[in-house]
Amino acid sequence: MASVFLYLLSLLLFPLFSSAQTYRNVTLGTSLSTNDKNPYWASPSGEFAFGFYPIQDVFVLAIWYEKIAVESIIWTANGGNTVESGSKIELTSDGVLSLSTPNGTQIWKVESMDSIGVTSAAMLDTGNFVLSSDESAIKWASFDIPTDTIVPTQILNPLGKLSARLTQNDYSQGRFELILQGDGNLVLYQKARPTEDNYDGYWDTATTNGSQLIFNQSGYIYLSLGSGNTNRSSLTPTTQVSPREFYHRATLDFDGAFRHYTYPKKFTGGRWRQSWSVSEYVPSNICTAFGGSALGSGVCGFNSYCKLDDNQRPQCNCPPRYTYIDSNNTFNGCKQDFLPQICGTSDGFELREIPSTDWPTSDYGRFTSVTEDWCRETCLDDCFCAAAIIREGTCWLKKFPLSNGKTDPTDKGKALIKVGKSQLVLNNRNNSCKKDRDNLILPGSILLGSSMLFNLLLISVICLAICGFRHKKQHQMRQDPPSISGMNLRSFTYNELEEATDKFKEKLGKGAFSTVYKGILESNPQSLVAVKRLESVVEGVEKEFRAEMSAIGRTNHKNLVQLFGFCDEGAHRLLVYEFMKNGSLASFLFEGSRPDWYQRIQIAFGIARGIVYLHEKRNTNARRSNRSLHSPSPRSFHLH
Repeated sequence: MASVFLYLLSLLLFPLFSSAQTYRNVTLGTSLSTNDKNPYWASPSGEFAFGFYPIQDVFVLAIWYEKIAVESIIWTANGGNTVESGSKIELTSDGVLSLSTPNGTQIWKVESMDSIGVTSAAMLDTGNFVLSSDESAIKWASFDIPTDTIVPTQILNPLGKLSARLTQNDYSQGRFELILQGDGNLVLYQKARPTEDNYDGYWDTATTNGSQLIFNQSGYIYLSLGSGNTNRSSLTPTTQVSPREFYHRATLDFDGAFRHYTYPKKFTGGRWRQSWSVSEYVPSNICTAFGGSALGSGVCGFNSYCKLDDNQRPQCNCPPRYTYIDSNNTFNGCKQDFLPQICGTSDGFELREIPSTDWPTSDYGRFTSVTEDWCRETCLDDCFCAAAIIREGTCWLKKFPLSNGKTDPTDKGKALIKVGKSQLVLNNRNNSCKKDRDNLILPGSILLGSSMLFNLLLISVICLAICGFRHKKQHQMRQDPPSISGMNLRSFTYNELEEATDKFKEKLGKGAFSTVYKGILESNPQSLVAVKRLESVVEGVEKEFRAEMSAIGRTNHKNLVQLFGFCDEGAHRLLVYEFMKNGSLASFLFEGSRPDWYQRIQIAFGIARGIVYLHEKRNTNARRSNRSLHSPSPRSFHLH
């Protein structure tokens, strides 16, 4: 009974406590600058401060817990936007609270319909910053326009709302809002920024008579139902730590959860952590709360999925072969690092598994009583399918972009993410080309069989080669690729190659300066080779032969076909390559089953890499030759 009596007494004294505080007046004409030693006005107890809070090299005009070492901002002005050093806040002579830049431009002021008669301002011990008249009548109060936080003694009236910040360190308006609606329902919404439109609510109290959201001085948060406080819906547990020992605040965090925090006022030898601790929060699982709306990205942004960490906070993850759009903000979604699928082909793509994961608002197809293999093939063949979900014989096809992704340990299904097999990495931010770790092996007869078509294709990919060359130069990637494992170039005689090709009988293709013939080496009758015969032995062709032989023979360069050996006997210049059975470039591109655009792009990139490699290798050899010519002593020269 005693505890009940004390609780009722605290409710009776609540209005008196709010209005009967003492405070330090800020008189008309008083100002603060970011350059001041203490750029804030403190409450009488020193527990709260109003002024400029430093964030790296800029400031935000805010109210915060002054006696707490960690960041404890409870209110921000100017939409949470930062200001530069030298900015000023002033209570002007006509009673207007005004924020201005270093050059005197006003960028924010208190919007009050009753500013006439304001004679002072004050930071109260409740955390409320007010503008008052001579009669101590409050003309404006920060409690009436909260941002993302409420504190004890603060009330949220009908149509009052909290707006989450954008990120942990960005106080501008974010994607979530808590509002006490006119119909009495307290609802959490995802916002359609930059507008004020709402997507579907993802949590609510399901009430029709909520009149006020109250955070009382005892640290309890509840929704008052109807008139008075006898009927209520509690948002905090029935047992709560005392505000005499702990600071309290309730914040709509940037990740969309509304959390009640406490912080110890005194350190008691390690009994309590010196940080804000969560005592209660709604919804219970923010990751799974976004199942109802087909609009919006969800907690973690498009193409990502949400999973609770050990502290029950959302952790945003990218699917395989996806990367964060912004590595500094993992809640901003993910992007593909592979080329999209071209309709009409499934070549070059595969499915990766993620257990107990789903994007419930991205469906465009559903099939029942099917197998996983059927679901896989259907998604791979469908260029509109970004992922498939298979669960108990039902297959859901998901469209791009994937939204409201979540991992739920109770989910018995699994996600099948479609990704490109190629390791080609797309970088949209700097529009540069990154080297492909899994280089393509181009058929030898394709490159060797049609010089004219090769030249035409060379023109189409020259910008790709230049892009790759510049990117590599910027990063100074001068290391030589590793040599071919177990490979030693063989020097053939002309007679050996004449016999291998049956006196150059079967022609594979012809170019401007060379002809390619099919052959069989006596040392390995099971392996076919392609012999490139340089027929115009001029100085330029000889240099080309030497460079190509040197470059390919000493490196594992898979962008071009593998070189097995050579013949260099006077007028005879021949190169021996591995033989590929896919035919010439002309037949591959224009006859029979033509490659799709995805395959053509891969071919273009492969050729570009070959061009870049040969160009860089020659430059490297030239630099080495130049160094050897200018070497002060033979002893300082090292043969690589």
